[in-house]
Amino acid sequence: MGGEYMGIVLRMFVLVGIMVVVESVAFHDYGDALTKSILFYEGQRSGKLPPSQRMTWRKDSALRDGFQIGVDLVGGYYDAGDNVKFNFPMAFSTTMLAWSTLEFQKFMDQDLQHALEAIRWATDYFLKATSVPGFVFAQVGDPWADHNCWERPEDMDTPRTPFAVSENFTGSEVSAEIAAALVASSMVFKASDPVYSATLLKRASMVFDFADKYRGSYNESLGPWVCPFYCSYSGYMDELIWAAAWLYKATNSPYYWNYVLENIHYLENSVITNIDGTPYVGGSFAEFGWDTKHAGINILVSKLVMTNASSTPFLPNADKFVCTILPESPTIFVNYSPGGLLFKPGGSNMQHPTALSFLLLVYARYLNHSNRVVNCGNVAATPSRLIEVAKGQVDYILGSNPLNMSYMVGFGQKFPQRIHHRGSSLPSTTQHPERIDCQGGTPYFLSYNPNPNLLIGAVVGGPDIDDSYPDSRANFTQSEPTT
Repeated sequence: MGGEYMGIVLRMFVLVGIMVVVESVAFHDYGDALTKSILFYEGQRSGKLPPSQRMTWRKDSALRDGFQIGVDLVGGYYDAGDNVKFNFPMAFSTTMLAWSTLEFQKFMDQDLQHALEAIRWATDYFLKATSVPGFVFAQVGDPWADHNCWERPEDMDTPRTPFAVSENFTGSEVSAEIAAALVASSMVFKASDPVYSATLLKRASMVFDFADKYRGSYNESLGPWVCPFYCSYSGYMDELIWAAAWLYKATNSPYYWNYVLENIHYLENSVITNIDGTPYVGGSFAEFGWDTKHAGINILVSKLVMTNASSTPFLPNADKFVCTILPESPTIFVNYSPGGLLFKPGGSNMQHPTALSFLLLVYARYLNHSNRVVNCGNVAATPSRLIEVAKGQVDYILGSNPLNMSYMVGFGQKFPQRIHHRGSSLPSTTQHPERIDCQGGTPYFLSYNPNPNLLIGAVVGGPDIDDSYPDSRANFTQSEPTT
């Protein structure tokens, strides 16, 4: 029941762009899926829940995080089916929530306000996590103790140890990703709350400077606690460049643009390894997720240089990324299941079709604006083709697959019932007020009964490459949802 580290962060909210940009009539209700994908975050909240909480089987939890060291670290999100706050993947989820909202907010209707609340729940926490000069908090909770227990977050009695990086114990990847999350979010709030936006942007700049000045991986400073759960396998330069690109997008400061240009060569020469140490297929330009920002950097920057077709390396690498995804491309570097789901190396596969489809849709918008197509050898990929590929992935996730199963909890008539998630699988405190201790939850974990609480909007790790899905809590690589 331990081992949530394999449930590598899923990009749930990247579905926002995928679900709202497609205008053609579809069998699936993308609006309903959009609503539920945002609602999911309420089920992952840590801290004092607000009166507006819609997922009511969740209650207050971890109300004293950080108090043992005199720092308020209450809030934020639990990353997956566990009760640890891993700030590195949490920051990536926040960056993507913000990017999704920036790109597609005009399509989001009543869900926009809930998206803003989801982003702010994270940024309020990151302001706390970066409030002590010279320190950036990277994690709250002992993952080894946590993963040995099956208990509700409302009951947890495992150590809530805070872990921080500093000048002497570096952690550039987690610090830079927090900076990216803060600056992307500052752009989201610029119109509706300019004072809060300015606060986020100022803090982002400070945290970026800290990450850049004291370079080093948090694997070395916090390895026993962050590895193997969210160990960084791609180094920290991609996060530094990613954060600088976001800062340039927000400020137009030549300093950040020059930083991107002067450091991008580090990514051109990098070899990205999988969690088992083997190199990823397709090159660094093809990777994007909580640990590896390469393709995201090229897509984000492409909008800034789209009018210069010879812009190197951003446009060529963005195009090459697309060519690794398209089924008809001569340089395809991903696999597809017989039913059509995209697969790449790494646990919890659904992170790949969601995150990569989001990039396809964003790039399709940028290409459309500039009347460009992507050439993959003798194959010309139009923006509409990129959208079509992304739509196919979303439709698979929402039920157009050999099992006719939606992999989003609560969407459609058939969806996973036994997800690897403590709070969902244990009776709520309303139904069972008595405390359930560390081992007291084991019978619920082992039970074949469906989870009593629906974690609506959660997207699980997904099927095997043969399109099979066992719906078993124990099979966490397939049944665990993550933010």
